[in-house]
Amino acid sequence: MGIITRSAANNITTGGVILPAGINDASVASITALAQVSAGDGITLISSQTASSSASISFTTGIDSTYRTYMFKFINIHPSAAGRFSFNGSTDGGSNYNVTKTTTFFRAKHDEADTATTLNYETNEDLAQSTSYQYITNPIGTGNDESGAGTLYLFSPSSTTYVKHFFSTTNIYTNGSETENNFMAGYFNTTSAVNAIRFQMSTGNIDAGTILMYGIA
Repeated sequence: MGIITRSAANNITTGGVILPAGINDASVASITALAQVSAGDGITLISSQTASSSASISFTTGIDSTYRTYMFKFINIHPSAAGRFSFNGSTDGGSNYNVTKTTTFFRAKHDEADTATTLNYETNEDLAQSTSYQYITNPIGTGNDESGAGTLYLFSPSSTTYVKHFFSTTNIYTNGSETENNFMAGYFNTTSAVNAIRFQMSTGNIDAGTILMYGIA
C-alpha cells in the first residue's frame, strides 16, 4: 500500500465516513464533481395568506397525500373583536367545514405585574364528538399591540384508515398585560380524507395577520 493510499485509508472509518482529519483546503479544492445527495425529509412552504378584515381564511388546495404532516404557522393574528382563534376541517374540498372532532385544551397564564399565574385545563374550550369549530386560543385582545401567534400540526390528512390527529401551541398577548400559552390537541374522527382547513375568529373578523401552510415530508 502506497503512502498516499495508506494516509487516506487512515482517515476513513470502517463505515466509509471520512474523518475531519482527512479533509483540508487542498482536498476540497481538488473536488471536480459531487455525487447526488438525497434532500431527505424537509419542510416546504405550500401557500401563505394574509388577513385584512377577513371573515375567515381557508386552505382548499395543497392538502393531499403529497405530505405526511401539514404545519400551519400563525403570525400576529389580530382580531376585530375580542375572540378566540379557531379552525375546522372539510372532507369535501371546502364546501362544508363540519368534521366531527374530540379535543382537549389547557393553558398557562402570567401577567406583567406577577400577580396572575394560572395553569389549568379549560373544560369550556374542548369538544366531545362535535362538528363545531375548535378553539386554538383563548380570547385575543383588540389593543393595537395585542395579537396571537403559534403553530398547528395536522397528521396524515389523506389517510382513509385512521382518524386525523392534530395539536397546536399558541401564545397570545391579551388584556393589555398578560401572556397566555394555549395548548390544544385532538383528532378529526373520520376515516375520510380531510382536504381543506378554515380558520376564523369566534367573534368578528381576523383584522390582520398571516397564516402559512407547510408540508413536511
